[in-house]
Amino acid sequence: MSDQIRIAGIKAFGYHGVLPHEAVEGQEFIVDLAVDLDLCAASLSDDLNETINYADLAQIVHDNIVGERVQLIERLAGRIADEIVVKYKKISAVHVTVHKPHAPVTVDFADISVTITR
Repeated sequence: MSDQIRIAGIKAFGYHGVLPHEAVEGQEFIVDLAVDLDLCAASLSDDLNETINYADLAQIVHDNIVGERVQLIERLAGRIADEIVVKYKKISAVHVTVHKPHAPVTVDFADISVTITR
């Protein structure tokens, strides 16, 4: 199946990370989301009930970023993916990429991210 809902660049401030100062100071996290599902019925009916509301998906991502602290962005991505899969049975796969643009790394980098697929 090649149908997909994609949301790129969901930004929120969270307190995730291994280092103690990350729990106190926090930082911005950015998440890209792709959801695989059959959109044939929605494309014919023009009915929101035949798809998944992307605003609801974005809210799940946001709530997880600002929610309970985790140490690893792997865990954050997994938590988002698992919540979406449980909530929306019509999904065949979900791809969650968590970017940590201000990761405490001592070398110059353009991006650090983790992608989880469920």
